[in-house]
Amino acid sequence: MRMLLGLLLIVVASAGAMEPLSDSVLSSVRGRDGVSFDLNGFAMSGDARVTYTTPTGASLYAEKFSASRSDSLLPFSDPFRLDIVPGAPGLADVINIAFPVNANSEQRWQMAYDWGVGANGVVREQGSVVVKDMVLTGGGLQFTTPQVNDGIAFGAALKLDIGQLSFQPRGRDDATEAMVLSGIHIGGADGGTWAIANVASQPAVINALNDESGPRLHIGIDWPDARYGSGQAPAGSIAVDNISFVSPGQPTVDLGSSRIGSIQIQYLDIKFKQ
Repeated sequence: MRMLLGLLLIVVASAGAMEPLSDSVLSSVRGRDGVSFDLNGFAMSGDARVTYTTPTGASLYAEKFSASRSDSLLPFSDPFRLDIVPGAPGLADVINIAFPVNANSEQRWQMAYDWGVGANGVVREQGSVVVKDMVLTGGGLQFTTPQVNDGIAFGAALKLDIGQLSFQPRGRDDATEAMVLSGIHIGGADGGTWAIANVASQPAVINALNDESGPRLHIGIDWPDARYGSGQAPAGSIAVDNISFVSPGQPTVDLGSSRIGSIQIQYLDIKFKQ
């Protein structure tokens, strides 16, 4: 009873401290359902292995994933945002995940994993993939139910810069032998984000398709749909500042830069063989 009285006193005292808002102030208030979450100081590592095995018994695996993120000094200043928003007319609602704006490129990701292959009873390590200073600037993900068939429909938009992507056959801690891609830039051809897929105007899908051989994993991006957009696939750009090969005791092989000024994904259909 004493606790209840105490809570009532707090509420009354708080109400007495409130001030009425003017119409101009109230008109600027915008309500919004959703969740914001931050990954400030995020880091992970482990020994988990993911393996894909072909019908012939050959396999490909990736393991020992690690990732960490550096941030600004002000936590929760630029979080991820998760909202459920109405879909296009006649379509289901959409789960929308907006990436941080990251205007100052303070949020930087460091990642690595090892990989290998197996065949004829022999499993061989192939080295490591190391990603340094990956910066996501805006963009996001969308998820909803597909317009046809079962599965998950999704959309993705991104603007991505990677300081260095290296393929190191001697492992993540030995960069003396590697193929190195420095300064990777992926985004829209107009300099903004590249909408690789959109749940309404050009949906991507992950599902299982059945045919004479049974169910198979299917990943695809549909043709642009003029009912919910322009009918044109968005244009993106890909640029790499430098591609090089390094090897112990050998001069560096410098292949220079590479750039695709405008690229479009009109249609994609991947079916994994059973």
